[in-house]
Order: sequence, then C-alpha cells, then structure tokens
Amino acid sequence: MLDILIIGGGPIGIACGLVAQKAGLSFVIVEKGCLVNSLYNYPSTMTFFSTSEKLEVGGIPFVTINNKPTRAEALEYYRRVAVSNQLPINLFEEITGVKPIDGGYEITSAKQTYQAKKVILSTGFYDIAVNLDIPGEDLPKVKHYYKDPHYYAMQNIVVVGSSNSAIDVALETYRKGANVTLVVRDSEISHRVKYWVRPDIINRIKEGAVKAYFNSNLAAIRETEVDIDTPDGRVTIPNDFVMAMTGYKPNFEFLAKLGINLTEDKFIPEYNPQTMETNQPGLYLAGVVCGGLDTHLWFIENSRIHADMIINDILAKK
Repeated sequence: MLDILIIGGGPIGIACGLVAQKAGLSFVIVEKGCLVNSLYNYPSTMTFFSTSEKLEVGGIPFVTINNKPTRAEALEYYRRVAVSNQLPINLFEEITGVKPIDGGYEITSAKQTYQAKKVILSTGFYDIAVNLDIPGEDLPKVKHYYKDPHYYAMQNIVVVGSSNSAIDVALETYRKGANVTLVVRDSEISHRVKYWVRPDIINRIKEGAVKAYFNSNLAAIRETEVDIDTPDGRVTIPNDFVMAMTGYKPNFEFLAKLGINLTEDKFIPEYNPQTMETNQPGLYLAGVVCGGLDTHLWFIENSRIHADMIINDILAKK
C-alpha cells in the first residue's frame, strides 16, 4: 500500500510529490492528461502574471531571462523538475473512483487500481468550462479555449468576458487582423486584468479599434451572427467565431462523490486550513481546487505551501 496517491500532475501535484519524496514517503502521481496539463492548454503566447521565483516548487530555481516567464518556459521548467527528480507519474490516466478501505483508500483509474493510506487531490479547475447557457452555444464556432491568434485573422470575433484570458484573446486576435467585439456584463474592464495589459485594451476601446458592449450579455448565437442584449436594447452583428472566456470550474461532482462537503453558494469544499485535510479523514486538497467557484483565490504562488502543510500533517499522524 502506498503512503500517498496524488491525483493531478500540475505544479501543485508535483510540489506535493517533491515534499513527499524528501520525507521518504511512497507515492504515485496520477494525471488524466499530459504533464502539467492545464498549463499545456494555456494560450501558446501566454505570459504569467507572476515572476519565475513565485512559480518555483521544491526549492528548485526557475531560471528565465524575462521578467515574467512564458508558458513555454513553465512547461520546460516543470518537465525538468519531474524528470530530474524521477517522480513516479502516470500520465493519461483518469481517476474514476476513490473509496475508503481498511487503512486507507482504494483508488480506481481506467487502467488500474491503487491502494494508498492517504490521498491528495490537486486537480485544478481548467478542464470544465463555465457555460453561457444560451441558444447556439453548442455550435462548433463557439470556443471556450484559445490557443493562437492567427486562426482568427480577418474574421468577425465576439469575445465574452473581461478577465485576463478574455482581454488577451481580444488584443491578440485584433492585432492579427480580426474584427473584435467584446461583450462585458460589468460596467468596465476587470481590475484583475494584468496591470500592463488593462490600459492597452481600454485605449483600443476608446479609439474604436475594438468594439465593446458593457453592461451587456450575449443572448443567442447563430451560424453567421449573434444577438447581444445591451442597455440600449438587443443588437445583432455578423459573427464567425465566439470566444466564450467565461471561466472554468473544478469537478464538483467528483468532489461530492468522494463525500467532501461543499458550500451551497460557491461550492467551496470543506477542509482544515492548517492541514488541508477535508471532512473525509486522510483525504487532502491542494491548490486551486480549494476555492470552489472562487478560482481567482488560489494560484501556484500562494498554494505551493499546501504541499508542506499536507506532508507535515501526514508525518505527524504516521
């Protein structure tokens, strides 16, 4: 029986593995996608808000010549950390069930069954998009994920949202020749947008290079046009692609299936903030999954400490 099974091979799952390895505990990391799958699915041109030292795990230096590291640099860093430390990681293997057994848990995947005394969930939130719940959202032209701006050159693009991801999409596609319209439900661009990017989008809107509808909602999507509900009434505009940058959420159904209590409003899981142990003994949470729908509360830089907190608690109880 393993000491620990870690579900999720992202930066925080890797951090938990490094601390467990240092403590001499037996463990396996199981990831349903590729290594640091969420980071891999980020836009190819993405630059982090954080500096490289805040993305480091296990005290291993993240060296870059840039002030803000890029997605490509982060992928290289975490891959080298995992490989050089010979972390036992099983990739492209989705966990389908976790049930208590005498002395721990039985964890089932599509490929095999594990037994472990403790389980750490570090599954992130990037795999499930928040839907718009409007007619036409299931059309192929509606995208919840974005990779590269060239694909949208010379197209009529509607971007829904005003977060970092939405603004990055709007600016990058605009600069590759797309005709961009922003649909924002609030009265202004979010103040959470990266401080060096927010003035850029505000100025592009002021000069008319990017059209923006504030206090507005996308109402319907059709093959060649969309409807937008604005303060001045419904507007219909030509459209080729809808970039629904409406956010993402953890797999709440999986958490509930494991018996973890969730709040009714924001689905925040129950856990001890000193140990990260949930209401299920021996089942721990690490990283963004702790925030429920408030996915902006936890990032790599402020949840790296979860690894030490969890392993210290496991050692104390061993």
